[in-house]
Amino acid sequence: MVEKSLPGLVWLRRFAPKPVVRILGAPYHWLLARLGAWYYRHPSREIFLVGVTGTKGKTTTSELVNAVWEKAGYKTALASTLRFKIADYAKPNELKMTMPGRLFLQRFLRRAVSAGCTHAIVEMTSEGARQFRHLGLEMDALIFTNLAPEHIESHGSYAAYRGAKLKLAHALARSRKPLPTLVINEDDREAKHFLAVPAPRILTYGWRRGAEADERGIKVPVGDEVVRLNLPGRFNVYNALAAAALAAGQNIKPAVVRQAFAFFTGVAGRMEAVASAPFLVIVDYAHTPDSLKQAYESLPKNGRKICVLGATGGGRDRWKRPLLGRIAGEYCDKIFITDEDPYDEPPRQIAEAVARGISKPIAEIIMDRRQAIRAALGAARMGDVVIITGKGTDPCICGPRGQKIPWSDAVVVREELTKLKIPGEK
Repeated sequence: MVEKSLPGLVWLRRFAPKPVVRILGAPYHWLLARLGAWYYRHPSREIFLVGVTGTKGKTTTSELVNAVWEKAGYKTALASTLRFKIADYAKPNELKMTMPGRLFLQRFLRRAVSAGCTHAIVEMTSEGARQFRHLGLEMDALIFTNLAPEHIESHGSYAAYRGAKLKLAHALARSRKPLPTLVINEDDREAKHFLAVPAPRILTYGWRRGAEADERGIKVPVGDEVVRLNLPGRFNVYNALAAAALAAGQNIKPAVVRQAFAFFTGVAGRMEAVASAPFLVIVDYAHTPDSLKQAYESLPKNGRKICVLGATGGGRDRWKRPLLGRIAGEYCDKIFITDEDPYDEPPRQIAEAVARGISKPIAEIIMDRRQAIRAALGAARMGDVVIITGKGTDPCICGPRGQKIPWSDAVVVREELTKLKIPGEK
């Protein structure tokens, strides 16, 4: 499809953004968002739009909502960290940006409406809210998954980070849609702030009788029955409960939800089992202390844990580097600390900051990420678990001066298993 550009903004896109953002900042982004909605004729008014926000679980929750909607017979669109989908067409999100700017979402929704989609899901972030990328998106519902410290240096404080998320909830409350609905994880410690938002309708979800999580998967109560999903971890129980709560609010029959869940096979890069023999190899996106801890806790209890620990991205969230190391030290038997996305910061400096959090002599720094993965696979024995965290499905490693090196943890694992002549089942 040929892309149209907003008249007068071609010049802005090519020449103006950096100096304009530096001088005008918020007014620039606010104006761009308003102009984009106007130019694309407010497509969100023509589609049932759900936003998904929170620190963790956005992508899996979005995919679960999409699975339920498709099972219910709706034609869907999805914009997430993982992919962009319109009806039967989907492509990977290679932007390394969950909530793209520059009119992307308005154009995306217009295409979705033109393709006959009736329902759309958009992951929404604090960075996107800070740059007004949610303006002009008239939501029917917003799912709040959870909140934990993240992007603190970017926002200036945890309170400011929380405030950016709350901006999305207040935008939902002001939506022109018939019954804007806020879907809230009532078990989260920050739930009270979202429950205070004057949304026309508020639905809550939380741990219910029948919910379980073990090495074989999770169980989630839906209606008067319990359904098993082939997903690991307590966090996925909450992701599934969020999708079920939204479905109930839309009067989608529990039987439809149970069917969708029963056939849900998981999300690439989210506790993804890349190989299962002679040892299990998992790739996961975990990049916050809380998500890393939950990822480790969801692993099988038997066997050693060989962990490839990606450091944080350069120039951000320095506070969590030793904390990530400490958590890995508590759960892993062997740790290989490696590069992730250093940007313009010396990568070794980042890795050493992570290493300082590990008190036991079980860590080794190998800056080349492929070599670190190779070393982890070579150290594993039958029955062990190798878990590689930090990137998930990220399509590149971001280095200095805008350098982007194409990358896939899952592809590298498969290549290195072949080189080591270790058979895999996946």
